[in-house]
Amino acid sequence: MDLGHVLLLILAGVVAGGVNALAGGGSLITFPSLIVTGLPNVAANVTNSVSVFPGYVSSVLGSRADLAGQRRRIPAVLPACVAGSAGGCALLLLTPARAFELIVPFLVLAAAATLFFQDRLRGLVGHPRALSARRQAITLQVVVFVGAVYGGYFGAALGVMYVAALALVLDETLNRINALKNVLSATVGAVTVVAFALFGPVHWGAVLVLAPATIVGGYVGARLARRLPQRVLRALIVTFGTTIGLVLLVRAFT
Repeated sequence: MDLGHVLLLILAGVVAGGVNALAGGGSLITFPSLIVTGLPNVAANVTNSVSVFPGYVSSVLGSRADLAGQRRRIPAVLPACVAGSAGGCALLLLTPARAFELIVPFLVLAAAATLFFQDRLRGLVGHPRALSARRQAITLQVVVFVGAVYGGYFGAALGVMYVAALALVLDETLNRINALKNVLSATVGAVTVVAFALFGPVHWGAVLVLAPATIVGGYVGARLARRLPQRVLRALIVTFGTTIGLVLLVRAFT
């Protein structure tokens, strides 16, 4: 990598870390940046997954105030998150990517639409307060597991999808859901780091440039998210999700 590539990755890392903390979708910034530096698609994908993990951790630290009162919930869902992440990593390393590439844009757009129409959907499926404790617990496990499979495989817009789904299941403010999303994303990231470090073609030079930049962006983004009004935060997440879905859709069919 030359100096221009290094500067590009630093900028991409800071922006992506902030985007991941606010809404998710930062990988859509870092992944193409790695492609620009000359990495093949698979190498860029696994390098990206390893690089953004520290940013997820700093997002958790930045949003820790909104994790208060969720100490029982988090340990309960972590096994499903770890298992789903491992399954997603196995899919990436062992199967062709083309079929999933065609599905991903529609999943992302559906997630953004789910969050946008959240109130109307609650009218159809019922407010989280109406769910029994058992039904809510089972649904939460399913949501976490499916999201983790997606995150282990590709990960772009994982945060958007998690926030959209969790908002239908949990009777919490969007800031608290966003904080939980940060924990789940960090867990998915930890699993991908181990899996890809052992079995994937990681470009460690790029990781050394990107990772510190995502830490800075992740912490700043998480702090900013706590200060934003609910309506603004929701609008940002929907906008990011829709944009990411459309870009992935164009990429998949061109």
